[in-house]
This record gives sequence, structure tokens and C-alpha cells, in this order.
Amino acid sequence: MSSSVAKPWILGLTGGIGSGKTAAAQYFVDLGVHLVDADNAARWVVEPGRPALAQIAEHFGVQVLQADGTLNRAALRELIFKDPQQRTWLEGLLHPLIREEIRQYLARAESPYAILVSPLLLETSQDRMVQRVLVIDVPQALQIERTVLRDKTNEEQVRAILNAQASREERLSRADDVIVNDRDPAWLKSEVERLHHFYLTLRGGQ
Repeated sequence: MSSSVAKPWILGLTGGIGSGKTAAAQYFVDLGVHLVDADNAARWVVEPGRPALAQIAEHFGVQVLQADGTLNRAALRELIFKDPQQRTWLEGLLHPLIREEIRQYLARAESPYAILVSPLLLETSQDRMVQRVLVIDVPQALQIERTVLRDKTNEEQVRAILNAQASREERLSRADDVIVNDRDPAWLKSEVERLHHFYLTLRGGQ
């Protein structure tokens, strides 16, 4: 028996902080779509026993490890924050591993299409792994308001994060589909369902 099942095409789902991409992602999962979150993949590649963690410890010293042998993220953040070259080294090590982790995970998909959720989809060349891009967009004022409420943080910090992410204009210019998430969850859910039915008709994401 030859399996004639088409390989799932990959949808990249992204959006700025506070845009509601996590909520949108969950609605897709509820509809049975296979999804991998790049943030989770980034955590998996540095778990104890994985080669990346050993390389990081060897490079930065044991101060980047917790007593239980797991990665001390705060210490590592501190080190790369102070030294851009170290950040480049770390990204050079991790980004290919994260891409491979994502690729393996997506390869297990059994839905007609699968989703890669990534806040940095367009910033880390992860977009090369996807055939189509869906952006969850939200007016900046609302983005700031939601994030301040959610993370109990201040507006200044949120603005700093916004500045590090792809600009809204850039994100939108590279989107195949956009949901402007400025209404309630029920509306977001109905938009996701509408796109899902459309996506099921696509071959290879086009």
C-alpha cells in the first residue's frame, strides 16, 4: 500500500506581544490542527542531557547551570545581554537546533496542514519553514494595554519588547492572511474557524 496522503503544508502563525496569538493557536488546536510552538522547541533543545546544554555550560561556565543541572536562564540572559558577541554565538548554536526540533515535530503532523507558532517567525528565518503566514494583528495601544494587564508590567517595558520585534508594518507586509484581533474571544474563534475551512481547501498552502 503506497500512502498517497499529501504531506501537510505548514502555516506560520505570528503576531506581536499581546496580539492574542496564543489564544488563536489554541482555537486551531481545538479544531484538530497539529501545532508546534517555537518557544517550546527553544526550551526542549536546552534540556539536561541534550548536547546544546553541555555546549552552553562549556562555553559560559557552570554559572549558567542551576544546582539541579538545568539551565539558569536568568544568568545566561544577563551574560548575553552585556555582550552582543556572546548572544550571536548562542543564537548560532541554538537556532539551527530549534529549527531541526520544529522540523521533526512538524513531520509527525497528521492534519492536512500544521502550524508553527513563533513570536519571532520573521526575525529568525523560521519563515523559510512555512508555506503561508498568518499574522494576528492588533492596534498598538490595545497591544500595550493587554500586555500590561497580563504581565503586570509597565508600559515602558512593553514598548521595549515591541521595539525588538518586527515592526507591525513589516509583519503585515509579509502576511498572507491577517486577523485583526480587536474584538472579543468569540469573534477571534469564528475568524479562526473561517480560516481553517479555507485552509482545508488549499494544497501546499497556496
